[in-house]
Amino acid sequence: MGDHWRSFMKRFHPEGIPWPGTVLYNALSRSEIFLRHYQLVAHDIARYGEAGCILDIGTGPGQLLWAMRKVMPDTRLVGVDISPSMVTRARRNMETYGRDPRIELRVASAEVLPFAGGTFDRVVSTGSLHHWKDPIRALSEAHRVLKADGYALIYDLVRDMPEGVRRDLRTQFGGFRLALLCLHSFEEPFLDAEEMGALGRQTDFEVEGTTFTGAFCCLVLKKAAHSLGGLGHAATDCRGSFCCLRASAGIGSKTEIARMAEKDMNPYRQAKLA
Repeated sequence: MGDHWRSFMKRFHPEGIPWPGTVLYNALSRSEIFLRHYQLVAHDIARYGEAGCILDIGTGPGQLLWAMRKVMPDTRLVGVDISPSMVTRARRNMETYGRDPRIELRVASAEVLPFAGGTFDRVVSTGSLHHWKDPIRALSEAHRVLKADGYALIYDLVRDMPEGVRRDLRTQFGGFRLALLCLHSFEEPFLDAEEMGALGRQTDFEVEGTTFTGAFCCLVLKKAAHSLGGLGHAATDCRGSFCCLRASAGIGSKTEIARMAEKDMNPYRQAKLA
């Protein structure tokens, strides 16, 4: 698929799935291949160590939240999705599985996260990156709400799936399901692994590389301890305390300059001079 065609598709591709598409997507999320991938991703996320609080951007019907709950029972989980219909569906799923006060769901855009800086130990996203209209801004928001030394793990299907990965998937799920995944890559504006890495390098994240978890390519990003974007003390209440950041006068990072230019668009991003 050419760059112009993908750009055209991305322009009209919805960032959030509206009703009645949420009903279909929820049904697909319960299929064997989807549930197995949520399990694989949850275990992969757990490999990065203990986490007090994890944010799932583009949580959809919430299946990954429940898969993470099984693997990390003591972690507080927060899921956001831009689609109100999808968040409603996710809340119904959580009620079905068993209400858990440590799982929170909110309607929010990846580009305007309603959390103070340094709130989360880990930020994850699965199958959502290709929906984002401004992925660099969304990744910069993930960087902002992540604690220093924390990881952002961005999983998505890619156009250039390695042959070894294809072979393993064909063995596990059969050629028909694999063909559906490959067909899906033609009608969705997916990136390739190299393009995913290039997005990360345009932010303040350290790009540790890309790996494959099942059919998903994972972009591994780390917020370095020194990468504070010129911001000083930040609220770290995982429950989403709507605190403003306290900033030092020195602001120098490329993403922070961009934030200053558009700060009116996100009150949680606004800073008070110390």
